[in-house]
Amino acid sequence: MSVLKKLASETATYGISTMLGRFLNYLLVALHTKLFEPEQIAAQGQLYAYAGLATVLYTFGMETAFFRFARQESDRRQYYNLILSAVIIVSIFFSGLLFIFADSAAAAIKYPESTSIVRMFAVIMAIDGIVSIPFARLRLEGKGKKFVIVRVTNILIMIFLNLFFLVICKDVHAGKYLSFLKPLVDVIYDPFRAPDYIILANLIANLTFLWMLRQEFADFRFVFSKDLFKPVWVYAFPIMVMNMGGILNMLFDRAFIQFLLPENFYPGRTQKTAIGIYTQCYKLSIFMNLAIQSFKYAAEPFFFSKGEDKNAPPVFAKITKWFIIVCVLMWVGICLNLDLLAALFLKQKIYHEGLPIVPWLLAGYLFLGVYYNLATWFKLTDKTEFGTWLTLSGAFVTIATSFILVPLIGYLGFAIAFALSGFVMVAACYYFGQKYYPVPYDVVSALGYVGAGSLLIFVSTQVKIPDLWVAVPVHMLMFAIFAGCTFLIERKNIPFLKRT
Repeated sequence: MSVLKKLASETATYGISTMLGRFLNYLLVALHTKLFEPEQIAAQGQLYAYAGLATVLYTFGMETAFFRFARQESDRRQYYNLILSAVIIVSIFFSGLLFIFADSAAAAIKYPESTSIVRMFAVIMAIDGIVSIPFARLRLEGKGKKFVIVRVTNILIMIFLNLFFLVICKDVHAGKYLSFLKPLVDVIYDPFRAPDYIILANLIANLTFLWMLRQEFADFRFVFSKDLFKPVWVYAFPIMVMNMGGILNMLFDRAFIQFLLPENFYPGRTQKTAIGIYTQCYKLSIFMNLAIQSFKYAAEPFFFSKGEDKNAPPVFAKITKWFIIVCVLMWVGICLNLDLLAALFLKQKIYHEGLPIVPWLLAGYLFLGVYYNLATWFKLTDKTEFGTWLTLSGAFVTIATSFILVPLIGYLGFAIAFALSGFVMVAACYYFGQKYYPVPYDVVSALGYVGAGSLLIFVSTQVKIPDLWVAVPVHMLMFAIFAGCTFLIERKNIPFLKRT
């Protein structure tokens, strides 16, 4: 059980700090939804989706390949140099093309007025791709503290810059205070392009990565060896395709909503207004995604290190069981308190129209997290082609279901499609995993918790309590009862309460 405690500790190192930083960043949602109408920030939300898709191409499976080939400390330096060199070449090449042809790219996604922020995204994506390998090195070397310090510092810088551009510069320009600074502010601030400063803040914050990771770049040497790179590429290519399928599964909605959502589907709302509402409400599901990402940061190198241990399958089963329990608790807790979260973060009532998507999105992330746990078997057995087909199947389900549902029920169709694809991926991964790398997962427990959570969420959505002062205590009580029942059921199995 000490193994579980170690993984939990590492997850907490990444998770608490990462979630703290992201929560601080999440406060920007309240700022943005207060200052801007949905159509004003529709382009920014969608460009972040395209950036997420591009990041997979920029890293092309090299993070996982680095964990696979640099496990031995004696091999770490040469594979670090080799893989980082390849990622630098690819990142600069793709971002260079995007920067040059920004006009055409902006027109292709139906935002011809957004050429400048497309160019900013080109630089942001190049930096994200390049620093991914130094971050992977920190994880492999167990330097979780530095990892989270750099990440959180980056977010704090971005928050400060958002406040500086969107609040301070705006007010100084309007003559509310510090009027003597107005000539200087007028040089750097254009009120007619205020939403673009969201992206500029991100760009400046990302540039600080290069300084904060200077030690990881200091001992880097640009090298390339065809013979050494070939097995790395053979291993990484299916991972890249798998990652592309996975990220397409998560980002298809925001990347293609303008092509699937009919004009004037929502009475009195333009398509861009609907897109802005959807992209901001989507951010309420980020809490589950953060938990999953934090777990992945710790679990991926952990699973590789334990893969050859004959006692690994039972340990993996326990990890998955507790992962599901924690995620279900998060799912229920967030969904029961959506009215409170909306009041805190979605400042204009118009954004609340999109809240029904959140439970489905959270369910999709829950299934995706379980899939990441189950996917250990094909990574450890080098059968990564299964991961490729599984994630492509999930992406196909998302895309096909979206094409069917979105024209009929609007953007809720994207959320349902995402949840359905996650479930399909989990079921298929479990089936094949039991054939090639049997793990004694507690399926009954998993189905029980997911089913109970689903029922409670459904009941809460059917009983509307308009008064927030009444709704919050009632929903908190419901969650406390659910969490208490979970504790009573699992009290004898909780790792931290058992003696080692």
